[in-house]
Amino acid sequence: MTDASPLVFARTTGHEQVVFCQDAASGLRAIIAIHSTALGPSLGGTRFYPYGSEQAALDDVLHLSQGMTYKNALAGLDHGGGKAVIIGDPRLHKTETLLRAYGRFVESLGGRYITACDVGTYVADMDVIARECQYVTGRSPAEGGAGDSSVLTSFGVYQGMRACAQHLWNTTSLAGRKIGITGVGKVGSKLAGLLVEDGASVVVTDVSPSALASVREAHPEVEVVDDTEALLRAGIDVYAPCALGGALDDDVVKALVTGGVSAVCGAANNQLEHPGIEKSLDGSGVLYAPDYVVNAGGVIQVADELHGFSFERAKNKAARIFDTTREIFTLAAGDGVPPAVAADRLAERRIADVARLRDIHLHR
Repeated sequence: MTDASPLVFARTTGHEQVVFCQDAASGLRAIIAIHSTALGPSLGGTRFYPYGSEQAALDDVLHLSQGMTYKNALAGLDHGGGKAVIIGDPRLHKTETLLRAYGRFVESLGGRYITACDVGTYVADMDVIARECQYVTGRSPAEGGAGDSSVLTSFGVYQGMRACAQHLWNTTSLAGRKIGITGVGKVGSKLAGLLVEDGASVVVTDVSPSALASVREAHPEVEVVDDTEALLRAGIDVYAPCALGGALDDDVVKALVTGGVSAVCGAANNQLEHPGIEKSLDGSGVLYAPDYVVNAGGVIQVADELHGFSFERAKNKAARIFDTTREIFTLAAGDGVPPAVAADRLAERRIADVARLRDIHLHR
């Protein structure tokens, strides 16, 4: 959190709209943040999480929505960035009434924000929200949706990791490499499967014993360690943070260097704990694949749902994450900047170029 208040932060980052939602009867407390609609309606998931305070929730949704603007831009989508958070423990507080009340608030924005799944929300939840709101993606196939977006999220991260391998070792395969994954929930577990299939050795950790047990059941060859510290000492080549944000701080960077880790490529949003971490990674010789680039497979999937979902079409779009990641590495090397900076520049260029087209008058 910066020294400035969250609302000052929202102004300085150019957020268009921040909406506080409350329905006392259902217990709903939610915040919807629309960062930009320059490329089109904002699109981003709803996170259901037991934040310690309203300020912590606001801080998170502001950062996440800003990240969605850049993610959607580099994914080639005609969508701006938005995000929502529902404050509470989904295991205790999630009800049909609460979700439907939330859907009413999303509907009230008239399409400026389109929601989808995120941490703590699932396809079944989107089906409930859709009973009150038309601006919902990530619904079940039975309800005309695309289903679980973690399938293409993990696939996109895998494509980004292949781009790292190409850049570092002149091969697109992870065979013979050791990959460490922190967080084996919806995305991390599927990523582990893709890597095992490619011939990589995989070591994982998670705070959830059931998540670890599930991965071990599906892939007995996967190694399990107690925590991230142990993971970073396990001789891994690539570190894949796939849990919550802020995974890369100063101590982790030191551990990456000490452990001889060559690259970071994971699904977690907002991995850089503070500005400057990207420079520390770059200066230490650790290749960083920007999180919002490689984890865009899910948003590509749910965006495709808005046009009549085709899994193959969405998967083909997600496969381009490989090319985008390579382009970022090339741009970073040419400009002498970290990949995170190069990715921001590429996203901002597309936003500016496409937004400029709005100046061309159309007679309707």
